[in-house]
Amino acid sequence: MQDLIIESEELRKQLNNNIDELKKVGYNKAKAEYEYRVALSKEIMIQRNQGLPVTIINDVVKGKEEIAKLKLQRDYTETLYDVAKQKIYATKIELEIVENQLQAERKGE
Repeated sequence: MQDLIIESEELRKQLNNNIDELKKVGYNKAKAEYEYRVALSKEIMIQRNQGLPVTIINDVVKGKEEIAKLKLQRDYTETLYDVAKQKIYATKIELEIVENQLQAERKGE
C-alpha cells in the first residue's frame, strides 16, 4: 500500500507540473498566433496597396517565406499545446487508477 501512496503523490506532482507546462505552452501558442496574424495582416495591406488583385492576395501572402514560417510556428505551438493537454489527461487517468487500487486495498480486496 505504501508503494501506491508514493506513486499517487508522484502522479499528483506530475499533474501539477503538467498544468504549469500547459500554462507556458498556452502563452507561446497565443503569442505565435498573434505574431502570425499581425504579419499576415501587414503583408495583405502591402499587397493591396501595390495593386495585387484581391482574389489572389491570401494565396500570395501565405506563400511568402516569412508568413509561412510564422504559420508553421503557430501550428507547431498548437501541437505542443494539444500534447500538454493530453499529458494532463493521461496523468489524471493514471492517478485515478492508483486511487482505485488504494481504495481496493483499504477495503481488503
